[in-house]
Amino acid sequence: MKLKEITDHLESFAPLAYQESYDNSGLICGNNEMEITGAVICLDSTEAVIDEAIANKCNLVISHHPIVFSGLKKFNGKNYVERVIIKAIQNNIAIYAAHTNLDHVFNGVNGKIAEKLGLINCSILSTQKNTIKKLITFCPEADGPAIRKALFEVGGGGIGNYDECSFNSNGIGTFKAGENTAPYVGEKGQQHQENETKIEMIYPVYLESKLLKALFLAHPYEEVAYDLINITNTNKLVGAGMIGELPKEMEETEFLNFIKQVMKADGIRFTALRGKKVKKVAICGGSGSFLLENAKSSGADVFVTADFKYHQFFDAENQLIIADIGHYESEQFTMELFYDILREKFSTFALHLSKINTNPINYL
Repeated sequence: MKLKEITDHLESFAPLAYQESYDNSGLICGNNEMEITGAVICLDSTEAVIDEAIANKCNLVISHHPIVFSGLKKFNGKNYVERVIIKAIQNNIAIYAAHTNLDHVFNGVNGKIAEKLGLINCSILSTQKNTIKKLITFCPEADGPAIRKALFEVGGGGIGNYDECSFNSNGIGTFKAGENTAPYVGEKGQQHQENETKIEMIYPVYLESKLLKALFLAHPYEEVAYDLINITNTNKLVGAGMIGELPKEMEETEFLNFIKQVMKADGIRFTALRGKKVKKVAICGGSGSFLLENAKSSGADVFVTADFKYHQFFDAENQLIIADIGHYESEQFTMELFYDILREKFSTFALHLSKINTNPINYL
């Protein structure tokens, strides 16, 4: 199969538009039209992982972390990033990364952690702004159903877990067709009144071009009247971190030992115990210190994440327990997530979970 089939499917699950501005998710190297024989799934695209792909006769590496974050000006192998890219290109291996965009979807990285910890009643900890807009358009009443259908088919009208949502009202539209027109209804040079339907619906910003294309194709008018509205509403299924509940509350030390076992952590750094049962748990795969205030305001008893600095631990202020389990440890199950996403769509495609532990941190 072609690489584009794989990347399109991954991006339908985790749109690139959801990544942070500093990120570099997407196709790092390779050609979308190349035929893919198999893929190695990993957390980091290291030299050892490229060697693993070569050994398994795979010409695609799918990683969580992008091997390239900023521009490379020279390719002379002076560091591991350049060596990885050089080796991948020499062996015709494509590298694709889904990073913060995969973090920000509901069933993404944090959803997988929540699944491993058995959390229920989960929701996004900090919803992402500017991900949705509203389309308003007007059409003859008889054409309303066909236009709504066309917009729904390309992803318009989704609100949370509901699809095909719209609001419709009827009124009278007026216009006068000019000389160089071919009006669908009415006569040139005469004001015309038409019974019209006003259609309103929410849509993801990243689908705007597809939505407009579908609107123009389905609409009968030469000149389509429409408004695109910026709204401050947020999509509750898109954002950073997650908050959920344990099915049954635990003692603090019991819970810390539980996450150490489940997340295969060699050690956990944590703040002072509070002498309270653990019920609500906030999580963030990778570096999650930026979500501490969100975790505190959510009423979480514990915040499970990674990469807290010394002074940041003081910011817990006994309002919750910070449990730093390590960056690699918090994201290791992302490989399973990739596997599940692809296996559901491409049941016979050769997928290999990397056997290379790319964690750069060791413990005694």
